Amino acid sequence: MASSATSQKSKRAAVRKALEVYITAQRFSAGGYSARVLVDGEAYWVDEFRLSQLQQGLSPAELELTPATDD
Repeated sequence: MASSATSQKSKRAAVRKALEVYITAQRFSAGGYSARVLVDGEAYWVDEFRLSQLQQGLSPAELELTPATDD
């Protein structure tokens, strides 16, 4: 039987293959970084940490992200 950690890693690997994260814009302000990303047809503004989590296979729902509003 696979351990919980191994199971989670394989699930995230499957999600990572299914979800493509595209960076559509970047902002650098007062030493901070944010990126506008497109995931499964929806845009989000994220910081560097959240971007890393998305790229590791976590979904926007798991991160409780709110879709970006058009500026």
